[in-house]
Amino acid sequence: MFSKQEAQQLKKEFWTAFGKSFPRKWMLYDTKIKDFSFKFHADNKKAEVSLDIEMKDEIFRNAYYEKIWSLEDILKDYVGDFNKDEFFTLENGKVISKIWIEKHHVSIFNKNTWSEIFEFFVEKMDGFERFYYEYEDFIKDV
Repeated sequence: MFSKQEAQQLKKEFWTAFGKSFPRKWMLYDTKIKDFSFKFHADNKKAEVSLDIEMKDEIFRNAYYEKIWSLEDILKDYVGDFNKDEFFTLENGKVISKIWIEKHHVSIFNKNTWSEIFEFFVEKMDGFERFYYEYEDFIKDV
């Protein structure tokens, strides 16, 4: 186990190493759609790349989710199998729509799995971005 401070330091080292290993500007929040973003996540059990649709207005959130859902087979060609949840509840209780890919049996606290996580991040986020750029006009037309 790590102390809180050691865990924070290891997380900082992880994200710094990722940025140095793959010095690229990712789209992430720069989708030009408010509360529609791509995210990286890693913890002590898994790594995750996701598309989070976080609009407070459920009608808009649902409309964007349905747009992505209508392209499900195409998205699968870009990123492989993925999980989806129209009403995903975050730890803070906020409900969002989420589409994500997970890689299990890796840990941000195990440096031996970092390269595996980095490669997963690059492959899956690149797929999400290529999908988004290709279908951006369709997705934005809500």
